[in-house]
Amino acid sequence: MGAAPREKGMDGCIFCKMVEGEIPATKVYEDKAVLAFLDIGPISDGHTLVIPKQHCATVHECDPQVLAETSARLGRIAEAVVAATDADGYNVLSNNGAAAGQVVAHLHFHIIPRKMGDRVFTQWPSYKYKKGQMEDIAVRIRSHLK
Repeated sequence: MGAAPREKGMDGCIFCKMVEGEIPATKVYEDKAVLAFLDIGPISDGHTLVIPKQHCATVHECDPQVLAETSARLGRIAEAVVAATDADGYNVLSNNGAAAGQVVAHLHFHIIPRKMGDRVFTQWPSYKYKKGQMEDIAVRIRSHLK
């Protein structure tokens, strides 16, 4: 299948090189818009990455149509990963920016198959907002959505 066009300056992107066939990947799904392949550093067996073929670094920098095409395929790919690994559930996540743990600056979604008691993500670091803090943050977020 033909690769989607890359933006100028994306020649160093390892995922773009996978899309172009310049670097091998263990592909599990591919079409005109998306490539899905097994993660080389898995958290669990079947840990799969789903990427748009068109380069974009993060969710908010991605063209809405590219994001929609990628998102539209996540469910089908996740269902196949779960069936193939006999998983009890799965996580879908995307790290956006270095502070969030993004290592490759090309948008990608992790599908991580889970088994009951697998000890993956054993702790969610939640906390309680201080009084008034939640509304203050919501106001600031809403102001950026206008």
